[in-house]
Amino acid sequence: MTMTPPPPGSGDMGAPLRDRPVPRISIHAFCDQPETGAVIQRAAMDRRLARAHVTVHMGGMTGAIEHFSETPTPNLVMVETRDRGKDVLARLSELASVCDPTTKVIVIGAANDITLYRELIRQGVSEYLVAPLHPLQVIEAIAALYVGPETQAVGRIYAFVGAKGGTGSSTIAHNAAWCFAERLQMATTVVDLDLPFGTAGLDFNQDPSQGIADALGSPERLDDVLLERLLVKCGDRLNLFAAPAVLDRDYDIDAGAFESVLEVVRHSAPAIVVDVPHVWTAWTRQLLSSADEVIITASPDLASLRNAKNIVDLVVSGRPNDSPPRLVMNQVGVAKRPEIPVKDFAEALSLEPSLILPFDPQLFGTAANNGQMIPELNPSSRAAEGLINLCKILTGREPVAATKAKGGSLLGFLKTRKAG
Repeated sequence: MTMTPPPPGSGDMGAPLRDRPVPRISIHAFCDQPETGAVIQRAAMDRRLARAHVTVHMGGMTGAIEHFSETPTPNLVMVETRDRGKDVLARLSELASVCDPTTKVIVIGAANDITLYRELIRQGVSEYLVAPLHPLQVIEAIAALYVGPETQAVGRIYAFVGAKGGTGSSTIAHNAAWCFAERLQMATTVVDLDLPFGTAGLDFNQDPSQGIADALGSPERLDDVLLERLLVKCGDRLNLFAAPAVLDRDYDIDAGAFESVLEVVRHSAPAIVVDVPHVWTAWTRQLLSSADEVIITASPDLASLRNAKNIVDLVVSGRPNDSPPRLVMNQVGVAKRPEIPVKDFAEALSLEPSLILPFDPQLFGTAANNGQMIPELNPSSRAAEGLINLCKILTGREPVAATKAKGGSLLGFLKTRKAG
């Protein structure tokens, strides 16, 4: 067994410690109580332990000693004991005699004893947890052993998805990314996954020649150097991983490629805003299950309600230890259009909207045509204030003072692109 001191806090960079994905390791847990085994099983099903191989046994300390006297030890052993004081130390000495020196050990005990804790750490135990446990407590304890000062931090993935086509999910995603970067001063990367029809390039007044499709075509080649070449800078803190938005190629890409590319992108900034297209594929499902935050944009109609309900049910069932998705109600109050009241819509989903945006075609249309964001074009508008508040909810950060809006016409950009 090796002693592993607990790492410092997660700091300002990206995901907190318990949200860091655990690497591909093997974990054996030997539980004394069925309740503890059930909690570890729940933790093993979590997205953050998706790469780890977790095996749960009963038998506690005795079972672990007997098992490893004949079997090689894994990367991590979790062992529960009801012993106290010197009895715990004596049994650990027996366990250490059959463990590989590189194996880490987490002890789960019944006594909240600081003296025992200090002695266990001095003896080489990696962590001591007091039962009863919670799945997030287990996940955080495991992550702490494999995420230290020398480990590159990872950003949080914010997946924005529309309940149906045309709800404005991309607009919300791009505005949120701009607010992260400009108003919350967080380094942010926008990933546009709508490969044939993505609008991130248009919304940010950019025309990149390379982008996300190049990375997805050869995910094994993507590293920090290539990523830097493929990203487009849209400001001091905002980078764009744009979609090609052309129809002269097919986009039949394996789900593993999306996972590999996003894993590299997560190291580029604290905030990764993923614009998820309204399609249903294996990689879409996987992305919504693995993202740190899922934001569903819906309009107040029956199709949006049905689809949003399906997405919420899927995300909640696949992420039992996470907060539920966030709901954005967009295009509310279209004249003469029958609408489902926002209150009824929210009750059907058991979600309170994090943002309600009234229908404002003049403001949103002008921003789109100018290649500007809403808080950039009209910082005092209700929509701008709502978008900034949404970002506060998502990050827990307070905004800084607004900067002077920048001009620029997207129509002029398109004419220049055509002429070129």
